[in-house]
Amino acid sequence: MTASNLWLAAGLRSPFAKVDGALAAHDAIDMSVPVVKAMLEKGARPDFAVWGTVIPNLTWSNIAREVLLDAGADPTIPAFSTVMACSTSMTGVLEAAGMIDGRGRDLALVGGVEAMSRVQIGLSVRLSDWIRRFQQARDLKGRLAVLSAFKAADARLFIPKVANRTTGLSMGEHTEITAKEWGLARADQDAIAFASHQNAVRAWENGFFDDLVIPVGEARRDTIPRKDSTLEKLAKLKPAFDKTSGQGTLTAGNSSPLTDGAASVWVASEAGLARLPERTPRVKILDYEVTAIDLRSEGLLMAPAYGVPRMLARNGLTLGDIGLWEIHEAFAAQVLSHIAAWESKKFLAERAGVTADLGAFPRERMNPTGGSLALGHPFGATGARILSQATKELAARGKGEKAIVSICADGGQGTMMLLEAA
Repeated sequence: MTASNLWLAAGLRSPFAKVDGALAAHDAIDMSVPVVKAMLEKGARPDFAVWGTVIPNLTWSNIAREVLLDAGADPTIPAFSTVMACSTSMTGVLEAAGMIDGRGRDLALVGGVEAMSRVQIGLSVRLSDWIRRFQQARDLKGRLAVLSAFKAADARLFIPKVANRTTGLSMGEHTEITAKEWGLARADQDAIAFASHQNAVRAWENGFFDDLVIPVGEARRDTIPRKDSTLEKLAKLKPAFDKTSGQGTLTAGNSSPLTDGAASVWVASEAGLARLPERTPRVKILDYEVTAIDLRSEGLLMAPAYGVPRMLARNGLTLGDIGLWEIHEAFAAQVLSHIAAWESKKFLAERAGVTADLGAFPRERMNPTGGSLALGHPFGATGARILSQATKELAARGKGEKAIVSICADGGQGTMMLLEAA
């Protein structure tokens, strides 16, 4: 299939809730099943499915298959799982798009989930090895030998952390470094966060999310957007990651919270699109970019600073040609560092390899219905949430209007897509 024949159609999602909140009783499969059931009821039988989650669980190896079976889907529908940190379900969209071929693969159900309230704690590898050797011992003598080799230092639990394996630093600690490198002011970060909450609250009040969000358990709507948020309240919050230098600017208010949630989106050819309800918002996929940088010498979340300009340049577009920007807000500082890079001719030419003048970034066109700072960030679900949100917003605009969706990811990677209203 060519890119011009590929489409996105808006999907459904659960409410998003802060960790240990309204969705805390649900594991990743429990949270995903209602979303997939609703997609199957309102949509059509997909030809295949892609689903992802970032936090590992030993209970399953292919969450996509388990979710479809528990949702009562046709068991002959193939399903596979994917993972790419915060870009997980957007990467799933790109994988699905590459498989759609018009020869029996025309419609894919894609999505992801994160149950951050239900993180499984594991044994250390050495303790796991010791237990396995003990079980494999054939007699008492063998088991006594294994017991004698036991070391108390190996009896440790593994608790997953939001930290990068290569550097040992969390995403917030990395972004504090980026904020200092780019000279990003605390007030500007708080302003991004304040706008995100205002836009999300307004979108909920105006009914924008009514046909995008379904109830899961007792949760009926997102619990994180704050109607009472003010710049004054945000300014009073203490630094969350750099607490000692006196120069920390990232706070709980301008950083996305740990979040539970599941989200989905459709990927289709024109034939697949025809199988969905006519009123389902849909947009064309024009282009995409997957970018990686050296996280040992560059900001951990800076990949979109390189990828977006390259995608714009090869399509002959400037920043101002894009009518809708849906940028994942892992941190307000990360968003501001991307904008600063896109507006810097020096950065574009010397580091991104883009010589075109892309112009000024239109901030008023960014995340008009709220971003991750206000709505939350369940790692595996964020890509599908943003894509469905962008699809609905863009589809309501004039034909030819364009959008860019951009997501940074832990590990120094990122995914971006160029969409068009048709």
